Amino acid sequence: MSFVIRNEEVADHAAIGELTAAAFLTAAHASGTEAAIVRDLRVAGALVLSLVAVDPATDEIVGHAGFSPIETEMPGHWFGLGPLSVNSGLQRTGVGSALVRAGLTQLTNMGAAGVVLVGDPAYYGRFGFAARPGLACEGVPDLYVQAFAFRKPPEWCPIAFHPAFFTAK
Repeated sequence: MSFVIRNEEVADHAAIGELTAAAFLTAAHASGTEAAIVRDLRVAGALVLSLVAVDPATDEIVGHAGFSPIETEMPGHWFGLGPLSVNSGLQRTGVGSALVRAGLTQLTNMGAAGVVLVGDPAYYGRFGFAARPGLACEGVPDLYVQAFAFRKPPEWCPIAFHPAFFTAK
């Protein structure tokens, strides 16, 4: 499958919401609030980087990755990745991987210190994410809290995602 990755545009908001809701509909770890998280991050001005993968033949959005600032005592600007959504019929075709890589590249160019996420270690490990001693997020098993540092790894500290991750409905 061929696709183009670009920054989201205002006209994409509804399609991103529909894609995100559909992508998490049957996921075992889903909260059912993923589309609302993206919406609420956007409304709060906290969706610092929002990338879409677009099928150029149909102009359909087939993937989305959101990045927002996190709270931590680690030095520099750290961002959280998530939600990451891919059209269910296109999962395992490289769309999600391309979105993650593009996001990491853009955040590096923006001077970020690194990215954290909560997710499957088997999936995110391919990008260099890993659980780190001292890295923690309240209420999440440490195995799933992972980070990727763009510079010399810091002393790992606990993190907190934007409130939209907990208040979205």
